[in-house]
Amino acid sequence: MNISARGSYGVAILDVDGRMTVDAVQDASVAASVRDLMREGRRHVLVNLDRVSSIDTTGVRDLVEAYVAITRQSGSLKLLHLPDRVRSVLTITRLLPILESFDAEADAIASFSKSPPA
Repeated sequence: MNISARGSYGVAILDVDGRMTVDAVQDASVAASVRDLMREGRRHVLVNLDRVSSIDTTGVRDLVEAYVAITRQSGSLKLLHLPDRVRSVLTITRLLPILESFDAEADAIASFSKSPPA
């Protein structure tokens, strides 16, 4: 799994590419990337999962760890472009209502301005 970071309108965007599974999360993790962004003072993070081919409980745990870490610091984390397999797993685990998701990047970025101030 590879994770690259970019920014848009004050929102940090993490583009995740590959499998979010037990063997892949050891190489890179969303939670570690979010913690790095928080050290830089970033509090609004959008995780783009468009290129994630599969996810297991380790990948789900990684997303939950990232969400908990940033919300504890009065920040927010949202998801973008959920592939069907990822959406299915997040629905089954009942995390989809908690982890807000979007199909369009512009809508996701705009939603951060509607969030309570961080």
